[in-house]
Amino acid sequence: MTVIRRYSNHGIWFIAFLLLIFGAGCCNPGPNPALAAPTVSVVPLAGAVGVCPSAAVTATFSLAMQPATISTTTFTLTGPGTPPVAVTGVITSDPTNTIFTFTPSSPLALSTLYTATITTGATDEYGIALASNLVWTFTTSSEACAPPTAISVTPANGVCPSTVVTATFSEAMNPATIISPATTFTLTGPGTPPAAVTGVVTYAGSTATFTPSSPLALSTLYTATITTGAQDLNGDALASNFVWTFTTAAAACAPPTVVSVAPPNLSSGICPSTLVVATFSEAMKPATIISPATTFTLTASGTPVAGTVTYDVSSYAATFTPTSPLALDTPYTATITTGAQDLAGDSLATDYVWTFTTSTTACTGISTVPMGSACSFGALGGSTVTNSGVSTFVTGDIGVWAGSAITGFTSSNYSGTEYAGDATAQTAQGDLTTAYNFAAAAAGGAVLPADIGGETLAPGVYKTTSAQPSLEITGNLTLSGNGVYIFQIVSTLTTAATNSDVILSGGATSGDVFWQVGSSATLGTSTTFAGTIMAQASVSLDTGATLDGRALARTGAVTLLSNSVVVPVVPSCP
Repeated sequence: MTVIRRYSNHGIWFIAFLLLIFGAGCCNPGPNPALAAPTVSVVPLAGAVGVCPSAAVTATFSLAMQPATISTTTFTLTGPGTPPVAVTGVITSDPTNTIFTFTPSSPLALSTLYTATITTGATDEYGIALASNLVWTFTTSSEACAPPTAISVTPANGVCPSTVVTATFSEAMNPATIISPATTFTLTGPGTPPAAVTGVVTYAGSTATFTPSSPLALSTLYTATITTGAQDLNGDALASNFVWTFTTAAAACAPPTVVSVAPPNLSSGICPSTLVVATFSEAMKPATIISPATTFTLTASGTPVAGTVTYDVSSYAATFTPTSPLALDTPYTATITTGAQDLAGDSLATDYVWTFTTSTTACTGISTVPMGSACSFGALGGSTVTNSGVSTFVTGDIGVWAGSAITGFTSSNYSGTEYAGDATAQTAQGDLTTAYNFAAAAAGGAVLPADIGGETLAPGVYKTTSAQPSLEITGNLTLSGNGVYIFQIVSTLTTAATNSDVILSGGATSGDVFWQVGSSATLGTSTTFAGTIMAQASVSLDTGATLDGRALARTGAVTLLSNSVVVPVVPSCP
């Protein structure tokens, strides 16, 4: 006789309920409903040649990955041989788990083809694997990597004793080799042995900053040194110690002042997404600007606007970032009180107050970068502006400050006015500093691959990262669409010679394109570029390069060589 077991209806429903929960949980795609496989951009690029033997191999994923699935078994590098010879190394990831770097244990061989592989064992945070193994090759250069160099330094002679000392490098450096060892970046005064100046070293972008604990002495020669302990991201050190000197002014510093602001005073039509930036005349105590919520404020009809304040020690610039976009068609008042103090403890003589009014209609995209008086300059340098080509022509002003040397120009090389080390150039440099920090602080930003040649980009904010700090353009870059483009580049910007152009389409204009470069920018021979270049150190245009924009360098040189520089005509230019 067959016995049929009896089950409780409650038990059946409970089991079904559990199956429903676990079934939904295992198949719920959450924020990734399409369950698309992650994609990868890599450095060095596939097929790249002349790669520095000390280079790391970096993979940037489109989605956050599970770190445990990206190891030396799923992310490998091999050299020639049968079977291929595995390269030993270490894999690290950034905090977002989107950028993974394979750092070889020792430099790669010269003139050698290497194969990098990321297998389908690498999965994203949803457990989704790559669609297929990613395999690419690159070839190392025939000679060792060039060591990093310091390409520009501050301050100049005759500086106010409330100063910081900065050095900008030719490439991104390893911060740990500069900040922590107290012997890497030093400042000394006179004496036998030289008297060490106490201070704090910080590093941001490609610039190291030494901030003295107290103002320097008057009329005194100081010596700054960066030793070979400073290394780049590949572990390459400076070839030799870098040493420079400067002498402080004979008179004490005047009280600090605000030399430039954004948005400009009494301006209107400002996008609600704006930042508020103020640049000071000398180095300030960050704690007197950031911590007291009453020192740097923004109000509308007396009502405080919520936001955060930051201070950049190398450029003396404070930035107020509103927590949310401002209201339309509304007057705002920005105030920096006498609570703001320089390194000597001297306060602003009076509160600094300025106003601006937001636009009456919503802005599409991001707020434009206010250039102030720097708007009219086609070439503005920090140390020198040099022309070595007879056919160079700049449709705009040429200036330099704190340096005073403008060489190689005749009246046939420019349409504006020369300003060599004078008050006009100084004001323009202050406005450039404000614009530079405004662009650097723009929120958001899509992470760029190492080379954006062949890309088509819409208006917006784009950036490189500390894992891949430099940006190259090999081939055409198309900027398509009416709106503002801001590129935030940690280290260098380079365009390849003869075959690299920036193409504007769909209403894009050069006056709306801004390149904030943490080190130096170099435009290759016979290339065409668009937008305002704002480099921390230097800007160089190789023979025949054309710039529809501005070449602006904060601390270093602008170098031209038979170039055309056409300053954009924009309504916001004073």
